[in-house]
Amino acid sequence: MNNKLSELLTEISVLEAELFKELQKQQDELAFEFRKKRVYFDDKIVARQKQLVKGIFRYLQDAPLKHIATIPVIWSCLLPALIMDVFVTIYQFLCFPVYGIPKVKRSDYLVFDRQYLQYLNFIEKINCFYCSYFSGLISYTQEIVARTEQFWCPIKHAKHIKNLHGRYHVFFKYGDAKYYRDNVQNVRRDFSDLE
Repeated sequence: MNNKLSELLTEISVLEAELFKELQKQQDELAFEFRKKRVYFDDKIVARQKQLVKGIFRYLQDAPLKHIATIPVIWSCLLPALIMDVFVTIYQFLCFPVYGIPKVKRSDYLVFDRQYLQYLNFIEKINCFYCSYFSGLISYTQEIVARTEQFWCPIKHAKHIKNLHGRYHVFFKYGDAKYYRDNVQNVRRDFSDLE
């Protein structure tokens, strides 16, 4: 990896840490804490949240008909998602040890904590659960695929990709055949940044 690329990656890491700190400051203002993997709010915050809950009847009454009409389409995606979840989890469980690739920790990607928000009604909590599952599953799957790609084909694309995964920075330049052949075995096993 060249020096400029290393500098940029370091700068990105520093900026991500700074962004996390700033987001954490905003979270601290809302006075919640984690205890045994559960979120607890200050009593005053809970009381304020409960005042802002929208009853289910009013929620449904205010919902545009076109939103309600699309519910079956949205929920029809759940079965393929569950199947994908099972298959990618089995895949990494069976194949990653064979390849020497560190396993992706599912709980780092699938996070369910919005049910503790007292301002959400039952329907909103179900919607949030669905979105958390789907979004987390896509991120979890992307990381499994990224680690697989690093092992089998760690070559950057010639065309610009809009959303790069977290392993792309260790991939080889497109078209650099000699460097690829000389270093592919090292890159296939270079997961040291995950430890």
